[in-house]
Amino acid sequence: MTRSDAAAGCDVLVVGGGINGAGIARDLAGRGWRVVLVEQHDLAAHTSSASTKLIHGGLRYLEQREFGLVRKALREREVLLRSAPHIAWPLRFVMPHDGEMRPAWMIRAALFLYDHLARRELLAGSGAIDLKTHPAGSALSDAHSLGFVYSDGWVDDARLVVLNARDAADRGASVRVGWRCEAAAVEDGNWTVTLRDPAGDTSVLRARAVVNATGPWAADFLEGVAGRAPRPNERLRLVKGSHIVVPALFDHDHAYILQNPDGRILFMIPYEGRFTLIGTTDVEVTGDPGKVRADGAEVDYLCTQVNRYLRKPISPADVVWQYSGVRPLLEDGAGDASAVTRDYRLSLDAESGAPLLTVWGGKLTTYRKLSEEAAALIGQAFGEDRPAWTRHGVLPGGDLDAVIGPGRQTQEDFERFVAAMTLRYAAFAPAVVRRWCRAYGSRCLAWLGEASGPADLGVEVGPGLFEAELRYLRNEEWAVCADDVLWRRTKLGLHFTALERAEVSQWFEANRGSP
Repeated sequence: MTRSDAAAGCDVLVVGGGINGAGIARDLAGRGWRVVLVEQHDLAAHTSSASTKLIHGGLRYLEQREFGLVRKALREREVLLRSAPHIAWPLRFVMPHDGEMRPAWMIRAALFLYDHLARRELLAGSGAIDLKTHPAGSALSDAHSLGFVYSDGWVDDARLVVLNARDAADRGASVRVGWRCEAAAVEDGNWTVTLRDPAGDTSVLRARAVVNATGPWAADFLEGVAGRAPRPNERLRLVKGSHIVVPALFDHDHAYILQNPDGRILFMIPYEGRFTLIGTTDVEVTGDPGKVRADGAEVDYLCTQVNRYLRKPISPADVVWQYSGVRPLLEDGAGDASAVTRDYRLSLDAESGAPLLTVWGGKLTTYRKLSEEAAALIGQAFGEDRPAWTRHGVLPGGDLDAVIGPGRQTQEDFERFVAAMTLRYAAFAPAVVRRWCRAYGSRCLAWLGEASGPADLGVEVGPGLFEAELRYLRNEEWAVCADDVLWRRTKLGLHFTALERAEVSQWFEANRGSP
């Protein structure tokens, strides 16, 4: 069945519900354009939930002389930290020195540049540490005595995507999850687009412009859906990055950046309180980007490389979870996949009179700047100059003032918020309240309300997971199944047993179609 959606036509159709698509939709909607965002799977279903979850300048990119990219990313770190203090926070990184990799003077020089390429207000500067006395040295072998410490940030990548989509919807955008864009053609100066909804029915939508933010599928969409050929300098290199999660390897709050003999680096990051996240690999991909998995060789590689540093080695048997994603990197001719640029290119084709903007490449840290530039290009194509706004915008839940009063959107403010919420909802376990604060910020008040105890939130479907939260995730954050909740919008899948995860699946089945 095909129906016309022409009456609900829009200014811009954004295709792709990863971080760039959600960010662009948010920016455009905030400038007053009518926006429709479509994603054929779940928000952040692929690359944008499979990152190392860092907001960082990319210390190793200095060695590749990508100073412009590093400066741009460093500037964005504190913008993101202020916009979402509930899902993003500063993180100190320890680099154990290995003289066979890089001399100490080179590390010091790189960190000096890293500290000064962009202004810092929230993040501490770098320095040297004695690993024999610093807490970070306790997990490392005795071979490592000198270390360097510096600052970057951490973010819940999947929630960052969802919050951008939520903000876009709050500003008037139509967000359609489970919808596939099947064909697009220019007719009478506008795009006529065929969409297929989750039920399998098709509709036709008219749009003044289309944004191709499909990540690893950008070239496929351009040629197969829009009928356009990429320009010679518009090619992607698809590189798989795999990560493993193991029980916590250390009990402090620092992360590690480790140099490897192959020239690559790995991260060990404290994760979800009880675990350590290790990644990532760089493996060329030629098949379907949506079907990548971490293979045994990658898991062995990650274990082998971190064991060069650890006092107590790990093995593949210690891995409790693993995930992989495909990074759509802008092809720059680099021989080694790990050396391919993480910068992006925005390509605007307006020759037909109906603009088509394609996003090539990019990284999590620079998504807001990319989105701002994309919205400006769409405005230029429309001949409508509308001001940028996201640099000082706050993502949903990041406005903590309503609970704690005026603040600076810092982690100190967040901790005051947690303390206030723990007192307000004293009938619940403090760890559960903290999880709510971390995931939703002030938005958790939308479903907690005046709850005085567990009975006010409905059935406890899993430990600390009540029906009220599940309904919020379904009705306000587009979750349609247990995986959407357990592995993307929360990471409760790591903490729940198989039986508890099944209970969440059963809840979705039993409540399908209910308010």
